[in-house]
Amino acid sequence: MESAAPLTITRPPEIATASGNTFLCLVRFALANIRRRPERFVLSVLGIALAIACVTVVRTIAASFAITGAESVTDVIGGAQLWVVPAAGVHYDTAALALVADGPASAITVVPADWSAVRTLSGTTSVNGMTVSVRGNDSVAAGHAAVGEQLATRLGVGPGDRVVIGGQSLVVDPSGPGESATVSTDLAHSVVGDNGWWTITAPEGEQKRRDLAQIFGAATGLPTTTDPAVQPDRNGSGLIYDTVGGVGPLTFEQNFSALFSGKVTGSTLGLISTIGLILGFVIAVSSFLAAVAERKREFGIMSSIGLADEVLYFFLVESAIVFVVAYLVGVLGAGAAVALVIPGIATVTAWAQAAGMVAAFIPAMAIVGALIPVHRLLQQRPVDLLGGR
Repeated sequence: MESAAPLTITRPPEIATASGNTFLCLVRFALANIRRRPERFVLSVLGIALAIACVTVVRTIAASFAITGAESVTDVIGGAQLWVVPAAGVHYDTAALALVADGPASAITVVPADWSAVRTLSGTTSVNGMTVSVRGNDSVAAGHAAVGEQLATRLGVGPGDRVVIGGQSLVVDPSGPGESATVSTDLAHSVVGDNGWWTITAPEGEQKRRDLAQIFGAATGLPTTTDPAVQPDRNGSGLIYDTVGGVGPLTFEQNFSALFSGKVTGSTLGLISTIGLILGFVIAVSSFLAAVAERKREFGIMSSIGLADEVLYFFLVESAIVFVVAYLVGVLGAGAAVALVIPGIATVTAWAQAAGMVAAFIPAMAIVGALIPVHRLLQQRPVDLLGGR
């Protein structure tokens, strides 16, 4: 009797699955659901887009102010390490688009050996009907005006042209970027008085020292700070801003620009934009919750055959589509709004920075927006979902 051959059981080959195909299926599934209820998709996108547009507009204005702040203080300081402001302080003149001194420059009579101290008079005047920042120091010859590029563009003048400042006709000399016209000290004094500041340059080879402000402060008796948010004592003699001795990753110019942007984001506009973003997120979650309630039976079938994970992935994909479309509509709408309403303040660079900042929040909002309804859905048994109406 022959022995029976051993029975060999072979497993059928597994069906290869490609994650790319799965993703495309989820995208098609999400798009099909959007086509089923296009009005819900449109309303969700518009609600979120409006919130994103509000935030983008506010952040664009804030970024524009930050850029303006950095450029204006760089224009003042140049290559100096210390900036001595008057006791009355300085302010940014929105009409002149430049920093302007609010009081007489500090009386500095003693300067350490080999140090350079330059007094610059500062104020505003009217040129061709425009408010213009006027500065004065001894580096500009009489009869000439060193005009910044941006100011020259506003005034419509070029090298060799003439401009009238303080009743004198001056030859325009190019002076790099900036919104100020620098004239001789005598002429500036007749226009703005003694208002101004000092810029201090340390000797070559010592300009990176962290104790420059302490050295100069000890020589002049003036207080020092590395924080541009600190204001001088109005009853004092002035304040030394140290632009190289600060701690932390940010430069003095960056900290100064943050003061400008903070005035916008910390204002009522910033509060409104934050509330708008929260409301947009609530609109998205409400839309997804309604979609879950309508399709409980479908998701119950998917869960009962072991596709619970696909339910989560489906909502993640649909949420991503909604938020990406809303983001594009929102930032483009915000760009058009600022270009039409405040073209003199907002710039393309500021809009791009704002759009990038808002984009950083989109993935988190999309994921959380999908997880909230899915979490509630997956807490139920498939049989309960199948019995839902």
